[in-house]
Amino acid sequence: MASPRRLVQYVVVRRDLQRGLGWPLGALVAQACHAAVAVIHLNYSHEDTQQYLQELDSMHKVVLEAPDDASLLALAETLKQECVDHKLWIEQPENIATCLALRPYPKEEVHQHLKMFKLLK
Repeated sequence: MASPRRLVQYVVVRRDLQRGLGWPLGALVAQACHAAVAVIHLNYSHEDTQQYLQELDSMHKVVLEAPDDASLLALAETLKQECVDHKLWIEQPENIATCLALRPYPKEEVHQHLKMFKLLK
């Protein structure tokens, strides 16, 4: 029997919110959680999402950092043009794009769109 494909959920967080604007780490983590849950909800019936949710104890997430608003919005536009399912999280009431999350994908299907971003530190 073939092993299931390894799925990963990518989350990209604006690093400048903490470094430049003084957001606490907890606020950044909350933004990432909002986006990750929202994209799972929006793509709940997708086969890859269902497989990902069947493996709760072995979920794989990669959290990356976007340097600023412009780079996050450019990534969102690229993903939209390439038909990559994602959710750009806009924090309200401030109306600030804070992060985005992709639905679970096989790494090889989406990595090329994300390889310019570093791991969040």
